[in-house]
Amino acid sequence: MSDCSLYVISPPVIDDVAAFADQLDQVLSTGLAQAFQLRLKQQGATPGDGKLTLPSAGRETVLAAAEVVLPVCQKHEVAFILNDTPELARECGADGVHIGQEDGSVAEARAVLGADAAVGVTCHASRHLAMVAGEEGADYVAFGAFFPTSSKTPEALAHWGTPTPELVEWWVVHTTVPCVAIGGITPENCRPLVEAGADFIAVITAIWQHSDGPKAGAEAFAPILQS
Repeated sequence: MSDCSLYVISPPVIDDVAAFADQLDQVLSTGLAQAFQLRLKQQGATPGDGKLTLPSAGRETVLAAAEVVLPVCQKHEVAFILNDTPELARECGADGVHIGQEDGSVAEARAVLGADAAVGVTCHASRHLAMVAGEEGADYVAFGAFFPTSSKTPEALAHWGTPTPELVEWWVVHTTVPCVAIGGITPENCRPLVEAGADFIAVITAIWQHSDGPKAGAEAFAPILQS
């Protein structure tokens, strides 16, 4: 059986948090996920100040969503990770934070969250960035986007490049730091990443926009993850 698990990421905008929490409960009930990331972005916003990534949603929006969603993760013993902001991660009681290359360093996140929190780092298609993150004490690194995705701006995708499964294979051979594969991942295209040794495959659209509902979206990955 594969050692790979789902890393479920929220859609960028959640209109009905209570309804979303019910859907998340169904997704996590499959037992296929070990982590969930709350990743809320400002609706209709564009990157500012020379950045490549979209700005996070406002503090009150994030905290209100976290208050409802965190207990669902705790119920299923799934790690609750907040995107972008260590200070908000601490405030909402998250298990950790996921930071991008524009969100500060591992050391800065540790200073806010402490030694026991999980800190993940986006490393795109770069061996160098991943090695730096590992040396700084990241608990996991994330590579991607492997496939076309709407979760990243076109500018970010062009700037950071596109990794291949060989990057995951190289990482697994040379380090013990877990890795997450992300970006346009579906049940139809994820097998090479699972076989390359990814510890997690991060999924957004394939779950939340599945025609038969989010739980069915998660279950569609089961044949690959459990093979």
